[in-house]
Amino acid sequence: MSKTVDGAAAERHRAKMSKRKVVQDAEVAGKTIEKGLLIVHTGAGKGKSTAAFGLALRMLGRGRRVGVVQFIKGAWHTGERDAFAAFGDQVAWHTMGEGFTWETQDLVRDIAAAERAWAKVLEMMADPSFGLMILDELNIALRYDYLNLQAVVAALGARRPGLHIVVTGRNAKPELVAAADLVTEMALVKHHFTAGVKAQAGIEF
Repeated sequence: MSKTVDGAAAERHRAKMSKRKVVQDAEVAGKTIEKGLLIVHTGAGKGKSTAAFGLALRMLGRGRRVGVVQFIKGAWHTGERDAFAAFGDQVAWHTMGEGFTWETQDLVRDIAAAERAWAKVLEMMADPSFGLMILDELNIALRYDYLNLQAVVAALGARRPGLHIVVTGRNAKPELVAAADLVTEMALVKHHFTAGVKAQAGIEF
């Protein structure tokens, strides 16, 4: 059943939204800079990589090429990787990690894997065909000091003007947050895992 709106309420709403539109249009008109963004998705809540892959779809819809380098999740076969395979060479996907640190239990091996992944990132950043790169769980590699933080932040800051980069993972370093153009922190309000629900295909991977 639809809500009944009288004429006076409708006119008040129209006048309010008309004023709002003037303010919004002026604010939008004042934004004139166009640049490649450094975006960070962090926080304890679920959805950091998921949001990044949503941006990947948006970029693909605009006809731009996307690169993905995964720093940690090497042991998981994910649905998103299979889905993006349908885009052929419009998506370059490199899973470079060997699994979570508590699974590998080998610091030397974890550092070597992170260094290989970072070398791939630098290679892809130099390729002008990419419009967006997703550095999935780079924050984890930085948290455990697998990579030199200053070198990573400097390289990301020196990216070419049109390249957008998304970095995901918990515990983003303050230096990376300071260098970023956009930072979103996913807050954990409630998670099914704490109720005994296991990771499920199509939701977690």
